Amino acid sequence: PRAAAADGSCGMERGGGHGKGTGTGRGNTLPRPRRLCKVGRMRGYFGIGVEGVSKPMNLGALLRSAHAFGASFAFTVGAAFDARAVGRADTSDTSANLPLHAFADVDALALPLGCRLVGVELLDEAIALPSFRHPPRAAYVLGAERAALSPALVERCDFVVRIPTKFCLNLAVAGALVMYDRMIGLGRFAERPVRPGGLPDLPPPHSHGEPIWKKKQRRRERNGPLPAPGAATPLATARRAP
Repeated sequence: PRAAAADGSCGMERGGGHGKGTGTGRGNTLPRPRRLCKVGRMRGYFGIGVEGVSKPMNLGALLRSAHAFGASFAFTVGAAFDARAVGRADTSDTSANLPLHAFADVDALALPLGCRLVGVELLDEAIALPSFRHPPRAAYVLGAERAALSPALVERCDFVVRIPTKFCLNLAVAGALVMYDRMIGLGRFAERPVRPGGLPDLPPPHSHGEPIWKKKQRRRERNGPLPAPGAATPLATARRAP
């Protein structure tokens, strides 16, 4: 595969097909649309984990997806698994690239300050994932394939969401859907075009505001120099006037 360009995109392709109007049969030489090949930047951070593990290959697939979607950490709760079996599915070696926490039980689960715990479970009172506003700092936790989230863990969750499907999904698939929904909800992407199959315009580059000290400097220049200590100000003089 081609290497990514400096701006994180795959760059521009030329030719490569027998398009109409080329006249040579070798394809046209016009640049094809740019295809982005990196995760859109999101504010905050997120982690993802699972309570209990019944199929280590699914845990490996979940970790690989977390690595691909830009997770900051991953974790397990009360899980015992074969690391070799996990590694056969996690071909990106996630544990070597981001923190992987193994908590003995729900009481031992510890998250960063301000991080909201979001459970993923098929509960009637859960929020449908397409309608859920993802917190900027979040940790998502799923149950094992053969069991639901424990009541103790559900009690600790700040929010519980459900994926609107007819029946439960594979652990790795459910985790990937949650991370994808977060990415399109908090990432910076171009608006979808009106015409089906239309090419979207790339979002404008992010522009940072000027430093705060410059704003303060302009305010001082606009209001004039500060009075010397002990000097009478116009407001104080007006108050002392009879």
